[in-house]
This record gives sequence, structure tokens and C-alpha cells, in this order.
Amino acid sequence: MSTPRPPKATLHPRNRHQGRYDFPALIRICPELARFVITNPYGKPSIDFADPEAVKVFNRALLRQHYGIRHWNIPAGYLCPPIPGRADYLHGLADLLAGDNGQRIPQGRRIRVLDVGVGANCIYPLIGLHEYGWRFVGADIDATALAAAGEILRANRLRESIELRRQADPGHIFTGIIMPEEHFDLTLCNPPFHASADEALSGSRRKWRNLGKLDPQRQLPVLNFGGQSNELHCPGGEAAFIASLARESVQFAAQVYRFSTLVSKAGNLPALEKLLQELGARDVRVTPMAQGQKQSRFVSWTFLTPKQRESWRKGWKDGQA
Repeated sequence: MSTPRPPKATLHPRNRHQGRYDFPALIRICPELARFVITNPYGKPSIDFADPEAVKVFNRALLRQHYGIRHWNIPAGYLCPPIPGRADYLHGLADLLAGDNGQRIPQGRRIRVLDVGVGANCIYPLIGLHEYGWRFVGADIDATALAAAGEILRANRLRESIELRRQADPGHIFTGIIMPEEHFDLTLCNPPFHASADEALSGSRRKWRNLGKLDPQRQLPVLNFGGQSNELHCPGGEAAFIASLARESVQFAAQVYRFSTLVSKAGNLPALEKLLQELGARDVRVTPMAQGQKQSRFVSWTFLTPKQRESWRKGWKDGQA
């Protein structure tokens, strides 16, 4: 088990979102953002992160500025994730591939990535395509989310590089999505965090309390980043979902170079590590991530032997950086 520890809580060096946001530049590229900009208690421009509409427009501006996404929208109530943290996950995965490849990141269409739970926002494929030229398959059980993601791809002419698939059976994760004889270099996943709707609501209230945002004179949203039930909670919460993902990954051991999943709760790591060991996973890694005060990490693993991985990597040679 390899668990590197960064010296301090910072974004990945290649992350485009270092330092303070340039609000004048963001407003120039996305004028609608101007009506959401406020002055924070430190006298700096910001947005009200308690306002779901503000968060959505802010994401739209960031995607235009840094990733060339001209058209981006999601239905009301769907998950609107913080982009810097999503980018960090992708950069961390790129580093893992580079570590197996003489410190050269394999890039281009030869690298195929499966995003489990792509959502309406389609964030991981949009960022990963722009940064590394990887091709993506985005899977989800929610038809409305896939329709919204499909509209983003259509509007930005990205349907040749990003494919969407619906998981028809909520009891499965990879089955029905990874086709026979199909291969992926990476899988990634942002699993449901909570075990129930009540737990999700309680967590949101606790967050507002900790941030000092519980104002009796103000009606605050339940969740500033939104999220449908399947995006936020599932029976057993994150621990149960990632355990199911790990168990099902065994069935596709020869078809994926490296599996991965976010693990938001550090307390869920020991059980996952133990399960992966029992399943025969190899080269299990825990990669820490941080954005401000938020600490997270992703876990990745493979079932391929070193010789099998060496043979797999021969297909990467045409696209490297």
C-alpha cells in the first residue's frame, strides 16, 4: 500500500485553479457572472457559495475560461461540483499513468477512461479531454442527467470524444457498461456520500453551521451544490458503494488497467484496503488531495501483473507528454 503525504494542503501543480479567482477576467468571458459577485468579509471579490444559481454560473465561467467549454448548463437540483477538486482527481490519475511510463503522461485518443456516475454536469470528461485528450465513456443510471450531459456534448461538438451510456440495472456498476472485449485504461468514480436523505440534509446543515451561515433572517438552500438522490446517498452510504465497486471490478480485471474511486471519508479507507487485499488487487494506492480546508483522497488499484501492465503500455506510445 502506497500512501504519499503532501507537505501541505495544496492543489496539484498542474491544476489551473491556483490562487485567487480572477473575477474581472471571468466576468469578461461570462458577463452573467457579474450579478452574483459579492465582497467577502475580507474585502475580496467572491460569490455567495450558498446560492446554487451563483455556483452554477461560476462553474460555467470557469469552464469557459480554462477548458474552452462555451455552452454548459445542468437541470435545477442536479449536482454542480467544485471544479478545482475534480481537476485534481484527473491530474492525480495522470500522474499514476506517468509513474508507470517513465514519468511521461500518456495522452490522446488511445487512452480510454470510464466515468462511473458522470451526472448531468459531465465535469470529469470535459476536463480530462481538454487537459490530456483522453476519450471518455460516461455512465449513469439517471436518464435526465444523461440527456443534460448529452446536450452539453452536442452544443460543444464533443460527441466523438465523449460517449454516454445508461446503466439500466441500479444493482450493477460495471456490468452492462463495460462491453465484452472492451478495454479501459482508467475508471474513476465520485460515489454517493451519504446513507440516506436525512443524513445528507444533516450534513448540509452542519456545514452551514460550521461556516457561520445559519442566519435566522435568511432562507438558505438545502444543498448549495445540488444533487439528486442517487448522486448524494445510497443504502449503506459511501462505504457500501465503494465495496460494491471493488467487488465488481474483479469481473473486469483483465479489461481495465487501473480502477479508482474517490473516498471522501477517511474512516472508510481501512475496510476498503482490507477488501482489495482479499480480492487480490495489486499496486493499491491512496492519493491524498486537498482544497482549502477540505481533505480528500482517491484509491486506485489493478489486477494486472507487472508483465501484463508492461504489455498494455505498448499501446500508449503514440501519445505522450
